[in-house]
Amino acid sequence: ESTPNELIQQWSPPHKKILTSAKGKENEENAFVLARRPRKRRESSAGLCLDSLPDELLLGILSRLSLQDLLRTSRVCKRWHCLAFDESLWHSVDLVGKAQLDAELGQVLSAGALRLRCPHTCIGQSRFKSAQKLRVQHLDLSNCTVETSVLEDILSRCKHLHNLSLEGLVLSDSIIHSLAQNTEIVRLNLCGCSGFSPESLAEMLKSCTRIEEMNVSWCDFNNLHVQAIANNIPSSISQLNISGYRQNLIMEDVKAVVKRCPNLTNLDLSDSVLVTTDSFPVLQQLSSLRHLALSRCYQIHPAALIDFEKFLNLQTLEVFGLIQDSYLPILCKGLPHIQINTQPFSTVARPTSASRKDRTLWGMHCRLDYLS
Repeated sequence: ESTPNELIQQWSPPHKKILTSAKGKENEENAFVLARRPRKRRESSAGLCLDSLPDELLLGILSRLSLQDLLRTSRVCKRWHCLAFDESLWHSVDLVGKAQLDAELGQVLSAGALRLRCPHTCIGQSRFKSAQKLRVQHLDLSNCTVETSVLEDILSRCKHLHNLSLEGLVLSDSIIHSLAQNTEIVRLNLCGCSGFSPESLAEMLKSCTRIEEMNVSWCDFNNLHVQAIANNIPSSISQLNISGYRQNLIMEDVKAVVKRCPNLTNLDLSDSVLVTTDSFPVLQQLSSLRHLALSRCYQIHPAALIDFEKFLNLQTLEVFGLIQDSYLPILCKGLPHIQINTQPFSTVARPTSASRKDRTLWGMHCRLDYLS
């Protein structure tokens, strides 16, 4: 109250200068004043704006959205676009039902997806924006329509694969060399693949020493490919499908596989016409063997199948094409501890078995689902 008025005026902010119209005879009678209208304050009762929420809360909200809603949200503004493609939201994606994938595939993988399921899809150019390495660990590209060069670009960026299915695809030596860089791979499905040499196959098997399940059935292999597998297969293998090689798989290859992989629990040698009953004593050395498939190994006489009573730990035996339906009950009675001809399709290293109706990826579910 005792502060002098002069000092108050000195400390006070300067008043806004009022702009008036220019002087002139024509404006003397119609003078006007320019002034800024004060901005109204937002009432607190209007509610909380989403923009005021921290990123952590918004990510928690976005994590509840479906794939379609998450993509719609990404178009709201720049901030929401960045949040919608945060790697924490894209750790597992199921794109089954998406017929065509072009730049979308590169965008999903670049977003940090750890699990990706997109079999039976037509894949175009992925168009990665940088040379960054991908975080993907579980990848299913089974029976996709894709150029080998595009597949080379994708797999050259993968260094941390644990599970991989390339069933039915045309590969190359470059792709097999890229797979050799994934030393932590556990399950590998190359069923029906072609386009690579025995040398690159041997190199990959020497590098990937942690493989537990491998499916190399019905590939475009010759006897050199089969020998590369038999002589270089890692001892960590517990499930192996090496069926479909007709006259290219010989007894020496079977002996080499049994010697290198003493812990085999599941072995499929189907459609190998040179496998005979001489293989029984060799296979009996596999003390942990639970599942054996010898379907259409026509050199094995049906009467010799009773010898499997010596395989005390064997649980299932597939011998489709070797015995007639009328003889099956007799064989089942002679081998009461073994289930015979119960699994016509192999499940070794496959991401989803043919008998399962769920949409899992090697037993794991994907959070973002294209069809949901």
